[in-house]
Amino acid sequence: MTVPIDITRLPQAQPFQPAGHHGVGPVHLFGGKDYDGAVTATLSHYLPGGRADMSPVPMETLYVVLTGTLTIDAEGDTHDLHPLDAVRLTTGTLRSVENRTNLPASMMVIRPNPAAAQANESSEAR
Repeated sequence: MTVPIDITRLPQAQPFQPAGHHGVGPVHLFGGKDYDGAVTATLSHYLPGGRADMSPVPMETLYVVLTGTLTIDAEGDTHDLHPLDAVRLTTGTLRSVENRTNLPASMMVIRPNPAAAQANESSEAR
């Protein structure tokens, strides 16, 4: 039996620009157009002063800070996150993220893939 494996090398990662993000350079490691996996993974690089505006997360989301320091405000509760700190946000949580330092910071964002969930639901309905 063969075990499937899917590898994305960083040079293959697809950059994109989500609404409400300023000074942030995210790339899809797993996700984006035509991606059918169950979970997405995004690597987001925050320049000094970079931020994601206050908005609700669309679905349960995990953040893992890889480098630098990022400040998260979740429903008015503010925390500085350092390398390997992790945060779980439930669907609809209002949050903002900001790099308030003079050094770049990077964060992994992991969440379910809504396109895969929809495809699964429509195949089960048949």
